Amino acid sequence: MENNNSSEERPTVMVTNDDGIDAPGLRALVRVLISCNLFRVLVCAPASEQSAVSHSITWRHPVSVKQVDINGAIAYAVSGTPADCASLGISKELFSFVPDLVISGINMGSNCGYHVVYSGTVAGAREAFFNGIPAVSVSYDWVGGKSSVDDYTLAAEACLPIFRAILAEIKNKSYPLNGFLNIDLPTDIANHKGYKLTRQGKSIFKMGWEEVKSEGQGGKMLSTMEMESDSSARAEIDTATVAAGYRMFKRKVIRPVIDDVDTDKRSLQEGYITVTPLGAISPAETDCHSYFKEWLPSAVQQFSSSAL
Repeated sequence: MENNNSSEERPTVMVTNDDGIDAPGLRALVRVLISCNLFRVLVCAPASEQSAVSHSITWRHPVSVKQVDINGAIAYAVSGTPADCASLGISKELFSFVPDLVISGINMGSNCGYHVVYSGTVAGAREAFFNGIPAVSVSYDWVGGKSSVDDYTLAAEACLPIFRAILAEIKNKSYPLNGFLNIDLPTDIANHKGYKLTRQGKSIFKMGWEEVKSEGQGGKMLSTMEMESDSSARAEIDTATVAAGYRMFKRKVIRPVIDDVDTDKRSLQEGYITVTPLGAISPAETDCHSYFKEWLPSAVQQFSSSAL
């Protein structure tokens, strides 16, 4: 750990993710943060991939922690979820100080619309927000055959102005703590159209199920919600077969559903870097709330007086 005065004066940024501590998105983000020489960088990330675990936490047993060598950072791998990592990292039990900002990412695949509910990346930022720490989740819209690992570096560099602006507001004690930011970066990040404040839409990948006879059958769903098409890769994991008396089912992607209005996913597809403020809860829309306001008194009256 550095002890010089310049290091102590730098703001502290903690990085977590859901793709795991060895994921190229996290490593690119950490390299960019370190190389600009403006931050003290901490890493507290899952030891293995935790995609789509949402805001699950480890409750019934301890998590194990191992220090990892990442040049320029203090880094730990945790046998837990992104929410576990964020919570542990800001607790002062693992590090001796609380970070000024938590960044969760860079995720392989976008996190827009309803997918922020499934996302472990977003949960890592949300957990910090729950505890009063400014936070940002960052995702890159990876597309197989178009994207490369170098795009993560471009994505991290594109986010630097936002990180620096947040930290400046934190230093001035003017940064709002009643929400956190979710950033999505377009596939063609080198030619993005600029930064756009958006709102969470309703986009989602409709998913179904299919019965399979082994784990490898039907392919592997990637964290980008694409199906792994490499049959040789499938063969390597085609080992677990259905035990007697059991049936095995696997999720499959049916189709994407995207908003037609000006929301996060639509703007991302148009080539913008989308910046979406999020909160801890998702209240029902006004017309839905109005319906139940009228419905509840009559429903209770009607069925309380009915014979059961």
